[in-house]
This record gives sequence, C-alpha cells and structure tokens, in this order.
Amino acid sequence: MEQSYEESPYRPRITEPARRYRERMSGGAEPFGASLERTDPEFMERYCNFAFDEVIERTGGSGRLDDRTRFMAILATLLGCQGVAEFRETLPAALNMGVSAVEAKEIVYQAVDYLGMGRARSFFDVVNEVLASRGVELPLPSQATTEPTEESRLAGGTDRQVAIFGEHMRDFPDSGPADRRHINRWLAANCFGDYYTRRGLDDAQREMITFCYLAAQGGVEPQLVAHVGANLHVGNDRDFLIAVVSACLPYIGYPRSLNALRCIDDAVAARNASEA
Repeated sequence: MEQSYEESPYRPRITEPARRYRERMSGGAEPFGASLERTDPEFMERYCNFAFDEVIERTGGSGRLDDRTRFMAILATLLGCQGVAEFRETLPAALNMGVSAVEAKEIVYQAVDYLGMGRARSFFDVVNEVLASRGVELPLPSQATTEPTEESRLAGGTDRQVAIFGEHMRDFPDSGPADRRHINRWLAANCFGDYYTRRGLDDAQREMITFCYLAAQGGVEPQLVAHVGANLHVGNDRDFLIAVVSACLPYIGYPRSLNALRCIDDAVAARNASEA
C-alpha cells in the first residue's frame, strides 16, 4: 500500500519559500507534487526548490507577474507542450491562485486555433473533470460576442486583428493568392472572430497565452516572432515576455525557452528598426 505523504520515510529539504508557495497552490490539501515526492524525493527536492523558490523569486519578486498571470501562462504552456498529466495537477492550483473557471476554459478554447482539436481535446476533458469536482455548473455562461454567421465573425475578427496587429490587417481576409485566400478569411473569421472576440480574456491576455502556446510547441518560430510583435502592440513589453518565459521554463525546458528569448529579441529589433 502506498504510504501517505506524512508517512514518507524521506522528506526532501524544501526551502521555506518553496514550501509556502506549494501550500498556497494546494489550498490546504496535500502539497502540490506530493505523489512524486514519495517516489522521487531527491528529484523533487531540487525541482521544487528551483520551480517554486528560485523561479518565483526571479519572475515574481519584481512584481512583473502576479500569481494569476503566472498560472494562466503555465496552463497555456502545458497545452502547447502537450503536458496533459501536469495540466491535470496544475489546474486546481491555478484555480486556487486566482484563475477563474471562465479563464481556464478560454485558454483551452483558444488553443484549438494554434494546436488543433487533435491536440487540445484531452484538455477539454481535464478542465471539465476538475471544474465538476469543484462544484462548478457546466456549461459555463456564454462568452461569445459575435453571431454564428460568417459576416458577423469576419467583421468582429478583422476588428480584433487590426487592434492587435495594426491597420495593415484591415484587408487581410481578401489578400493573397486566390487559391488560398480562404485560409486568410478563416484566420479572420474563425481564429479571431470566433475566439479573440470572446469575453473572459482581454487582448493582452490572449496574446500572452498565444505566445505561450507557440513557444511551448516549438518549430513555429516565424509565427512566434509575429505574435511577439502583437504582444508588444497590445502592451506586453519585452521585460514582461521574458518574465513569462522564465516562469514557464520548468515546464518546457531550456531549448524552447532559449528559442523563445531569441524570437523576442528578433521581434523587438524589427520593431525598433521600423520605428527608426
């Protein structure tokens, strides 16, 4: 029989800041990550002290990321890297740290545009299970602001593209080669018209989570650079994005984090050059 957390024969030397942060994440329940702590105590000693002390102090102590923002970024990052098991354990902590049920749902909904339903489907099940276990009545109230018609979705989506990327996006749906122009219209009507127009998250939050999806999945650096530019346009500056990468590094590792930092620098350089 598996021992309880309290009965574990080896207790890792968790720093006091890490211990307190894990207690806040757990909301009074068993400490976050306790199951791994029983089986892999030496690993969890190092991981917890890094992820919940060093990383928090570096990206939270300056006030750049509050807990709610941090966990919104982490949830989006776990979607991007397909971390279903870690998402299942992290979502209750995110809710304890201020992320609302609506925000959690919106993070999963928007992920479909950047990951596809094939990779997002399992996360719908996790969110529904966790919310139901906490007594949240499903479905949640509607957050839609566009009508389910192409005209409404296209108009709303184009407005959001312009607000996020700039006025040059106004004619984007009708641009490009004729044989793939429908993709541009889908980007406006579906990606932006169906999701970015929804309530629950504002433009800056939506661009932050998009940045996290892309940084975590890797191999989409051109799109990541473009969305760094969009983040800058809506007020998420270079320091903020570096704080987001730093907060999410324990979940995606160093290679993708370093690639994301390079994309930030490339986008900032391009923006500076265009303004010179």
